[in-house]
Amino acid sequence: MPSLVVPMEQIADAVFVAQRKMLPPNWKQPQGKAGDQYRDAFEPSEHMAVPEPMCYFWAASTNKLHVDSAKDIGGSMKSFCHDMLSGFKKALDLWRAQAKFQNLRIMAVSAIGSPGCLSGSSIENNIKNFSRPAASDNEKKWRDAVAKGLADSFKTWQDGVMIPGLPFYPAFAAFPGPMGPPMPNVPFPLITCPSSGLAKMTPSTLKQAMCSNFSLDDPDDQFGALAQAIGTAVAAAFLAWLPMQQIMMVMGKGSIPTFAPPWVPVGPVIAGDNIATPGHLSV
Repeated sequence: MPSLVVPMEQIADAVFVAQRKMLPPNWKQPQGKAGDQYRDAFEPSEHMAVPEPMCYFWAASTNKLHVDSAKDIGGSMKSFCHDMLSGFKKALDLWRAQAKFQNLRIMAVSAIGSPGCLSGSSIENNIKNFSRPAASDNEKKWRDAVAKGLADSFKTWQDGVMIPGLPFYPAFAAFPGPMGPPMPNVPFPLITCPSSGLAKMTPSTLKQAMCSNFSLDDPDDQFGALAQAIGTAVAAAFLAWLPMQQIMMVMGKGSIPTFAPPWVPVGPVIAGDNIATPGHLSV
């Protein structure tokens, strides 16, 4: 199943629109003689254009030029936002297929993994490649700031993941043999593995991470509004994904030093480990 099922695009749209970014940013209705000239320069119908619903930018007036400008620029911003969210989702799906748990310690039924036990490649380049690979100039800087902010925050979460002695292997409590053979774990939701970096995947910290990589002049804080929208959508989808994602096929094994038939025909696995192969989060 796909990693993220929460409708991120709709969440991002609602968050961006709610921030009421105007175009032009500081426009004021002409008054007096200038106002008369402004009104006479356009047909009456051109002063009554209808804004597009859920447009990212609010037109400063109902003048057709303002409405069309907000529609065009807002449409470009919305398309960019949706592309970045799609890139993050696809990058996470690829990461899931490659991720693995490693260096676990198995004590009877329990699996213990210290922070760093969840291994996976960086998603930064994949976000770029899956969103806007041909971006150039300022768009490339916007894309790179978003991708790096999301990837760095995700990496902090990943590096903090631990397994707190979950009962992965019930059969290893009393196994009839000198060795516990490779055996898949009992599936557990990923949310049962806490991470010290989970706070990095909240809306405010994701926004901060993206904005810290942005260096262009942005007096109206349009990138900040975009980062808030993307961060809120990603955080909502990520936190909904954690309890749905199952940890499966973590093959555990280990010796049973107390096995001594016929007097001790069964025993627990002591100081076992796991086979670190990708695919533990692919389902």
